[in-house]
Amino acid sequence: MPDATETADLLSRAPVIPVLTIHDFEIAVPLARALCDGGLPVIEVTLRTRAALAAIAAIAVEIPDCMVGAGTVVRHVDAAFAIDAGAKFLVSPGTDSVLAETFTEIEIPVLPGCATVSEAMALSDLGFEILKFFPAEACGGAAWLKAVAAPLPHIRFCPTGGIDARNAADYLALPNVIAVGGSWVVPQDALSAKDFARIEALAREASGLRR
Repeated sequence: MPDATETADLLSRAPVIPVLTIHDFEIAVPLARALCDGGLPVIEVTLRTRAALAAIAAIAVEIPDCMVGAGTVVRHVDAAFAIDAGAKFLVSPGTDSVLAETFTEIEIPVLPGCATVSEAMALSDLGFEILKFFPAEACGGAAWLKAVAAPLPHIRFCPTGGIDARNAADYLALPNVIAVGGSWVVPQDALSAKDFARIEALAREASGLRR
């Protein structure tokens, strides 16, 4: 079972976790380095592309201070491959019973995904105290998180989905939000141009957001 304190310590390193979909393996290391240099040392690489596992492995080896995790973990095999590649934490968009059982057997930090109060309660019953709330904006956003704070005071969230520079601070101001996830710090045009200086600058801005 993942240690809740270890998960909290991981997510407390920065207010924003960049969510990356990497198609070109060659950009993985310089991209991660730009984000870390900008003050965002915890990054999530989604398992949506063929390059994802190789990107995680390269980042884990080349930038050991970067806490690289695997996102879009939806099957047991996804978790196994990600851990073998060097992922230091796992994130799921949602959590069915089979995946929840898998996560209870993993020792690295995990962020099981939920979208409803019932799902959050079920995951809490299994021992998970920090959850991903996804898709955040589509499922009620900051208002939902405010509403569940009183009945679920023991659960903290990392909301992701529809969060950007415009609304991130609103989420981070909530006491039950430990960090937020988002892709806005890596705009597609900057990535295509390999403008890592711009990405580092955006990361630095995001790292200054207060909880």
